[in-house]
Amino acid sequence: MKRLSWTLVLPLTIVSLTIFTKWWYVLPVDAPDSMMYGFPIPYACNGWHTSLSYQIFMTEFLGNLLIHFTFWFIVVMLINRFLIKIRLNKIITIFLLTISGLFTSGLILIASDSNNIFKVKRQFDIEILKTGYKFVWDGYSRPENFDFDAYERNKEKERTPNNVYNS
Repeated sequence: MKRLSWTLVLPLTIVSLTIFTKWWYVLPVDAPDSMMYGFPIPYACNGWHTSLSYQIFMTEFLGNLLIHFTFWFIVVMLINRFLIKIRLNKIITIFLLTISGLFTSGLILIASDSNNIFKVKRQFDIEILKTGYKFVWDGYSRPENFDFDAYERNKEKERTPNNVYNS
C-alpha cells in the first residue's frame, strides 16, 4: 500500500485537486465582491491589491489536500483489498507521475508570482452569495448579472419576523 500511495494516490490527489473545483461568489466584510476557489473549503481568492493576483490561505489549502488524499487513499485501499489487487503498469505510472508533475509545476509557476499573498488562515468573514462547480478547462467562472437588489430584499425579509402584520 505504501508503493500505491506514492505512485497512484498522490498523483490522483494532485490531479483531482487541480482539475475539479468549486467556485464561491462571496461578499467579504469590508471588501469588494470576490470569487473564491476550492473544494470542499475555499482556499484561494482574488487579490484586492492588484489585478491578476491571488490570496492563498494555507490552512484551508492543506485541509483540502488532506481531504483529497484521504478520499483517494480510501478508494484505492478498498479496491485493492476487496475488489481486485491493483498492479500498476509502468506506462500508467509514468503517465500519472508526468501529469501530476506538470500540474504541480504549473501551480508552482502561478504561485511564484510576487503579487500573490500567502496567509496562514483567512482573516475575514464572508457571506456566500452563490456557488457552483467547474473544471479547469471551463475557464473563469463568475455569475453573470448577479441581482444584488433581490439579494438585499431576501436578506431584509430574513431579518423581519415571520409573516407578522403590524396594524
